[in-house]
Formats: sequence, C-alpha cells, structure tokens
Amino acid sequence: MPNPKKHHTHSRTRMRRGQWVISLPNLVRCPQCGTFKLPHRICPNCGYYKGELWVTKKEKTQKGETV
Repeated sequence: MPNPKKHHTHSRTRMRRGQWVISLPNLVRCPQCGTFKLPHRICPNCGYYKGELWVTKKEKTQKGETV
C-alpha cells in the first residue's frame, strides 16, 4: 500500500482544507406568488411548478380542522 514520501505540515493541510466552503443555495422567485424557492422544484408556498398547479394547499377552518 502506498505511503506518503514526506510529512505534510499542519499549515499546508489547513490551507488545503480552507477551500472547503459551504455555499448558500441558489434561490429564485416563484412567478405565481413571488416567494423564494429552489429552482426546478414545486413552490412550497403556492404549489405551482412551471405555471401548473401540482399541489393543492390545505385551508384551515376556525376550529383548526383541515378541509
């Protein structure tokens, strides 16, 4: 099994790992309701995708029951 020829210092290891950055997700506005959502996904707020209704939103009554 191959082994490294020379020892890497802590500084070189940390410089390499310093490039591992978590980036924020790319958000786009929903054309129907205007809220931010992930691209190529159904809008969690209104349920539309590419101008078509895919998921109907449940409405709450005064007693807390869903219709």
